[in-house]
Amino acid sequence: MSRLADRLAVLPQYLLPKQALTAFAGAVASHPAGELTTAAIRRFVARYGVNMDEAADPDIAHYPTFNDFFTRALKPGARPLADAPWLCPVDGAISQFGAIDRDRIFQAKGHDYTTTTLVGGDAALAARFEGGSFATLYLSPRDYHRIHMPCEGRLERMIHVPGALFSVNPTTARGVPGLFARNERVVCVFASKHGPFVLTLVGATIVGSMATVWHGVVNPPRPGTLREWSYPERGQGEVTLARGAEMGRFLLGSTVVLLFPKDTLRFNPEWSPGRALRLGEAKGLAAA
Repeated sequence: MSRLADRLAVLPQYLLPKQALTAFAGAVASHPAGELTTAAIRRFVARYGVNMDEAADPDIAHYPTFNDFFTRALKPGARPLADAPWLCPVDGAISQFGAIDRDRIFQAKGHDYTTTTLVGGDAALAARFEGGSFATLYLSPRDYHRIHMPCEGRLERMIHVPGALFSVNPTTARGVPGLFARNERVVCVFASKHGPFVLTLVGATIVGSMATVWHGVVNPPRPGTLREWSYPERGQGEVTLARGAEMGRFLLGSTVVLLFPKDTLRFNPEWSPGRALRLGEAKGLAAA
């Protein structure tokens, strides 16, 4: 599809009341409606080919709300962890990955954005990843929608950055400039034995909210201003998560963007844009 066709395809998104649609979808998805909820889940499973055999509870009728279904847990052992320093944190597909060109992240042909914009305008934080690596991972509706840790990490900061709510599907990524730095997002900054890394949850149209295991639901509220939380290195309030542990979830799916400093990792040589991913597979090796 040409760039013009992509831009024409996403034009209606500029006109839609995305915030209102998302608020409405979030309210509906969190409301228990008995048989109506079960019927909606059953239709969703059939349409997107969701594999309920992997779910800890495969019975559709046991989910009181659509959000409960969407954030369903997996059976123990459904995603074994690879013997690698860095793990893939989600089920999904590779949107893009590679080197950060000074401070610029490649989004799609003809589009990029800066690390400073992605993390909410903090130039000092962004500078830690200059010349480093990034990975943008897309979660489709059929995927498991909990996010896990790529390695053991200690949380330093969490930043909720207000923004738009465009779709994050591949067509929109090709058609909306700076998409992942325009949409609402939750930026999580971790320290690890490999060095610092950023794990960013990017919102989208119909994504009712994003949540983390240490904070709970981050949005709503949506005050329209940047919010930030800091976490101590030790003692009360410290947040350290194990390799492969759950760190957050999307209440309706979206995209994760990861940042790594220079000379931190070498990506899995089997990776390529568009490739399907499974939580726990090898993301990369420690840099030589």
